[in-house]
Amino acid sequence: MNQESFYRLAGRLFEQLQGAEHLFCDLGCESSDFVRLNQNRIRQAGAVRSAGLGLNLIDGERQAQASCDLSGDLDEDLNRARHLLGRLRERIVHVPADPYLNFSTEPTGSERWVGEDLPDARAAVAEVIAAGAGLDLVGIWASGEVQEGLASSIGHRHWYGGRSFNLDWSCYLEADKAVKAGYSGLTWEPAVLAAKLAQLRQGLEVMGRPARTIAPGRYRAYLAPAAVAELMNMLAWGGFDLKSQRTRQTPLLKLVRGERAFDPRVSIREEQDRGLTPAFTPEGFTTPDRVTLIDAGRFGTCLVDARDAKEYGEPVNAAGGAPQSVGLDPGDLPQAELLTRLDTGLWIGNLWYCNWSDPNDCRVTGMTRFGTWWVEHGAIVAPVKVMRFDDSLYHLLGDRLEGLTRERELLMDPGTYEGRSTESALLPGILVSGIELAL
Repeated sequence: MNQESFYRLAGRLFEQLQGAEHLFCDLGCESSDFVRLNQNRIRQAGAVRSAGLGLNLIDGERQAQASCDLSGDLDEDLNRARHLLGRLRERIVHVPADPYLNFSTEPTGSERWVGEDLPDARAAVAEVIAAGAGLDLVGIWASGEVQEGLASSIGHRHWYGGRSFNLDWSCYLEADKAVKAGYSGLTWEPAVLAAKLAQLRQGLEVMGRPARTIAPGRYRAYLAPAAVAELMNMLAWGGFDLKSQRTRQTPLLKLVRGERAFDPRVSIREEQDRGLTPAFTPEGFTTPDRVTLIDAGRFGTCLVDARDAKEYGEPVNAAGGAPQSVGLDPGDLPQAELLTRLDTGLWIGNLWYCNWSDPNDCRVTGMTRFGTWWVEHGAIVAPVKVMRFDDSLYHLLGDRLEGLTRERELLMDPGTYEGRSTESALLPGILVSGIELAL
C-alpha cells in the first residue's frame, strides 16, 4: 500500500466516527527479500510482501486497539478496517478509563525517505558468493523497503520509508570454530564487502592455530564495535527510560545521582536523524533529531514515551524507552594503530549471552565468542578459548577506558520477528586497560 492509498483508506474510516471519538491509524508495510546461505551456497530464498493496519479508537478517557492484515485491494481493506472499527466500538464501552492515555492533539505532518541506492538482492548475493569462494560461509541476507504511516482523525499525516540491506554471516573453520561479521547499510559498496571477507580469512588463519587458555583475571583488551553493541544493548535495558529512572530501577542510578561517572569521552545519543526508524510515535507526537542520553560521561536526558510523559509530566521525545538508533561518539584512536596500542592483551570481536550480574553497580556478565584473539607485542598470536567476563560498565566506559576508535561501524539489527527490524547502532571500538574474566 502506498502513501496515497493509506491516507484515502484512513479518510474513509474517519467518516465513520461518532460523537467525540478519535481514531489513530498506523500502517506498517514491508517488501523484503531474504536469502539463507550455507557452505557459501544459497539454501533458501524467499520474499515477504506484507501490510498491516493498526487502529486505536479513543473515546473520552478510554481507548481500544486492534490490528489486521491488508490485502492491497482498497475496497476489501476498507471492509476489513470498518469491521475492525465496529468491533473496537463494541469493546471500548467495557474497558476502564486509562489514566495514562496520551495523544497529540496538534495536527502535524512529515514525510521522510532514506536509502536510495539499494542493491538488487540477486546481484548482491551472487557477489557475496563469488567473493567468499572457498569459505564455509553461513548467514542470511535481508534487503528491501520498510514503510510506516500514521493518520489520525485529528489531522496527523506522517509517512516514513526506508530501504536498506543487512548481511549477517559467519565463516566456519571446523566444528564450533568460526569468525563472525556483518555488513549492513543503505549503500552497497563491493570494496567494503571485500575488506570484511579479507579480514575474515585472516581470522580463520588465526583460528586454525592452537588455542590459548588463559587464567581468570584482569586483561588489557580491545572490544570491537560488535562487542560494544552488546554493552549498549545492556544499557538500553532499563538504562535510559524515564520510568526506570523515576522508580529508581535503572542500572544507571549511581550515574543519575552523580555518584559515578563514565569517562568524559563517552557520549551516547539517540540519533533519530540518521536512523532507520520513523520520527513520529503512534500517538502522533514527533521526536527530536537527537537525544543526548549520556553527555560527556554524565547522565543526560531520558527517553520519554507518551505514557511516561503523561505519568510524570514530561514532554514526549521517543516512541519507546529504549534507543532505536543509538550512537556512541567516536574517539581519536586510529583503527590502524589498534594492535600497537593494545600491545599485549585480548582482541574481543563479539560478546554473547550478556546479562546483568549486579545492576546496582552496572555490572554485566557474558561470554566471549567468535574471534577473540591473544595479542602479544602488537601481533595476533592465537585464538583464546571461550571465557566468561564479569565487569562493571563504570570501569569499561570509565576509569579503565583508554580510547575510542576514530572510525565507527553501522550495525543493523538482523531481527525479523513481526517484521524486519529497523533498529541500528553506530559505534566505535574501545580500548580498555582491563576487563575482568571470571572463568
